[in-house]
Amino acid sequence: MDNIKVVTGAGPVGWTVATQLAASGHRVRIITRSGSGPEHELVERRRVDVSRPDAVKAALGGADAVFHCIHGSKYNADVWRRELPAAEQAVLRAAGGAGAVVIFPESLYSYSRPEAAMSEDSPRAAATTGKRGVRAELLAARAASPTPTVSVVASDFFGPRVRNAHAGERMVPRLLSGRRVSVMARADVPHSFTYVPDLAAAMIRAASMPQLWNSVLHAPTGPALSQRELAGAFAAAAGLRAPKLGAIPSWVVRAAGPFSRDLRDLAETLYQFQRPFVMDSTASQRMLGLAPTPLETAARQTVEWWRGQA
Repeated sequence: MDNIKVVTGAGPVGWTVATQLAASGHRVRIITRSGSGPEHELVERRRVDVSRPDAVKAALGGADAVFHCIHGSKYNADVWRRELPAAEQAVLRAAGGAGAVVIFPESLYSYSRPEAAMSEDSPRAAATTGKRGVRAELLAARAASPTPTVSVVASDFFGPRVRNAHAGERMVPRLLSGRRVSVMARADVPHSFTYVPDLAAAMIRAASMPQLWNSVLHAPTGPALSQRELAGAFAAAAGLRAPKLGAIPSWVVRAAGPFSRDLRDLAETLYQFQRPFVMDSTASQRMLGLAPTPLETAARQTVEWWRGQA
């Protein structure tokens, strides 16, 4: 375990990857603009701007695996296109020079046929515009890179440290305080949700399996749940009655788009909550030797984390 594992970003994914690596005895270097990250004797925190290739190259010295967990500064296609490709190319070039594999968390945005259950071999050429187009372009650039990569796809996140998400601060703290929970589009259609610790575990396992490099895998994800069912699981874990739930109609989100950039950006992915949006991780679970955390356990750990927040 002499080599260093480098993690870029200290959001819920990067933080969890770094924590799991350190808990397994790996030396970890986490790089962020702020110098943030988990406190652990095996974790080195560095202030690094990934838009500076020279700084990235220096930060990746001695690494055999890089977990690139930086996301765009805003949930917006223009921002993603301006920030993400250049950062990924800087990391890929530096990792290639260091002889390291790069592991990426990825979304379901690029899938061409989201109306069908999405598996690892489903087509991923969704669009040339918007956020879906950006994700498809990033995947194509990784495939063209001489540096080995693995993209581990997850659906909407939930779990400890997950705040800005449909199953994050919009749901869990509201139901814990007895308030009404408002969900997107339709409350009762099946939708896949990925527990962040399961995504992190899959990324770490994939980095150690060269036979899986240069592929797209799916993070272990349990059976699809409706937003109502997931909220109910959180309530049960908290010892509460089923929460009051309301759905924000799609037309309301679209109508408000001209007046709110945030709602306009959400409208682009409304399709994910208007009809079943289901990912299948069976093949990846078999290849990785992993399984999703049982919902009861994941919901309890999520609730415990939120109850520990101010």
